[in-house]
Amino acid sequence: MKKKRYIIPFLLGLIIISCVSQKNTIPQKASLTSSSNDTIKIANEELEYEVIIIDPDFNMWLASMAYPRGFYSQSYLETKNRLYINEWNNRFLQPQRYNRNLYEMSIDYDPNINYGYEVNYLIYNYMIFFQNNYRQNLLGRVPLR
Repeated sequence: MKKKRYIIPFLLGLIIISCVSQKNTIPQKASLTSSSNDTIKIANEELEYEVIIIDPDFNMWLASMAYPRGFYSQSYLETKNRLYINEWNNRFLQPQRYNRNLYEMSIDYDPNINYGYEVNYLIYNYMIFFQNNYRQNLLGRVPLR
């Protein structure tokens, strides 16, 4: 029963970042769409990247619990995202130690690319949401919200 508790939400919840470009900056032409209450998609067709966050409760959590846009600086978000994503990917590579239902795929996040504020804001908040919701601790103290 406990496995089903993780399997169902996390089959719905995943982050995909695919970066195919070698450019160092991302123009602010990224489009943010929310096709349903449980999906957030940020895409930039020009640079061929997208972030998809699918989790049944993330939109509600983002609207009610997350600090507003502009609260953190972009450099703060980038630093935290690098640390969180490194730990996430380490856990992905150790399926015998960490639950594969929680860490289903690695995240391709290149610190040399400027993804812009919105992408970093959503990734950071998803990492906080994930840690609080699934009782994980990716790095030190997890902000409770």
